[in-house]
Amino acid sequence: APEAGRLDRGVQLPASGRGFFTWDPVLKRSPNRDWRRWGTDELVRTVLGVLREYHRLHPDAPRVGIGDLSLPEGGYFGAEVSGGIGHASHQNGLDVDVYYPRLDGRLRPPRHPDQVDVARSQTLLDLFVDAGATVIYTGPSLPLTGPPEIIQPLVNHDNHLHVRIAG
Repeated sequence: APEAGRLDRGVQLPASGRGFFTWDPVLKRSPNRDWRRWGTDELVRTVLGVLREYHRLHPDAPRVGIGDLSLPEGGYFGAEVSGGIGHASHQNGLDVDVYYPRLDGRLRPPRHPDQVDVARSQTLLDLFVDAGATVIYTGPSLPLTGPPEIIQPLVNHDNHLHVRIAG
């Protein structure tokens, strides 16, 4: 389960790529630490595929920020382990945090909803829905829309999408 699981045969998301950078939400710097970037092969392939399509649709867009996935073997990823507020889920390699693109193009997460490029964020959300996401938590202060059985506004998500794919 996302909130009580483990990760078998995980793969590591690279620290950066042509269309993305990783961000450490505790140290507030790029790249994210190695041990915070593990997921299933399917999750990593889905993220990279969505980012390729996003940049095909928006070739002038800055790289997209990727936050936490899971630990190398999954399991508990709460505040005591990760710092910050931790994660209730992110335990089985099927969850990823994707930072909303910023209006100013800076390669860091937005600090306030008024810094979010809503149109490009909606594109990212739509691409993850099309790629088979089962749950996407969005910030309640943002006007992002989608299928209500998938898209769920949730506090502490005004700077990122939390995407979960099917296992």
